[in-house]
Amino acid sequence: MLTKRKKYGATKAVKRHESDTGSPEVQVALLTKQISELTAHLKKNHKDNHSRKGLLSMVANRRKHLRYLERKNPKSYSTLIKKLKLKR
Repeated sequence: MLTKRKKYGATKAVKRHESDTGSPEVQVALLTKQISELTAHLKKNHKDNHSRKGLLSMVANRRKHLRYLERKNPKSYSTLIKKLKLKR
């Protein structure tokens, strides 16, 4: 679970403006942070299948947001990929 401080840290580099909470860039950044935390949890608890299902849905959701961003704003997509160090 992400705290306010972790959410702020994950989104401050990709915000479009100060009160931005819903842009695709911010949503991808938050999902990436959640995915990394859940991945660390699953390394310790490898039998936690409910969390694994949640992880897979988050990865799919992030992929959808990235595809949307790539279609609508390719320049923003490429900068986001570099900032978050994602493979693409």
